[in-house]
Amino acid sequence: MRFAVLFVIAFFYSVYLGKMFVQRKKGIRTDQIAVGKKGTLFFTELLMKIATYSVVVSEIISIFVVRPILPMPLQIAGVLIGLLGDAVFLCAVLTMKDSWRAGISESDRTKIVTGGIYSASRNPAFLAFDLVYLGVLLVFFNVPLLAISAFAAVMLHLQILQEEKFLPTVFGDEYRNYKNHVFRYLGRRK
Repeated sequence: MRFAVLFVIAFFYSVYLGKMFVQRKKGIRTDQIAVGKKGTLFFTELLMKIATYSVVVSEIISIFVVRPILPMPLQIAGVLIGLLGDAVFLCAVLTMKDSWRAGISESDRTKIVTGGIYSASRNPAFLAFDLVYLGVLLVFFNVPLLAISAFAAVMLHLQILQEEKFLPTVFGDEYRNYKNHVFRYLGRRK
């Protein structure tokens, strides 16, 4: 199980860091979390960044220190959920192309992406984070990892809410129409 969970984490963050590297070579600053912001947005993004980095550290410590305690079927489900998170994240990053940013960018003008995986979820990358968190937690359950993962999931949700306030100012009715048809995490209205 350790190898499988290490793979889930390594793949996920390789996609994340790889996308940042590719965009940096194109002159695009991907990581804009808490950069040049003030007030609630700065605080939300800073806490989100701290939370998401803390989860990675907690996951790695858990892999090497914690002995799995949940039943094997839950552990297997955890690995599968983590792999699903990897797949969702890869699809999200590839579909977003060069419009992908981490954090709200008030200066970059990108294109709205509503196709591919974004036709089923407005926030597939955030959904993927949550799936990976849940997957690792099912394999190496422990209270500190649960607390940090839950905190990170809440902070990611608060980031989504911030983005939902910001995106109509950039994309107007196109975003509002999209928001009315595609659910925040998963699903569509008919």
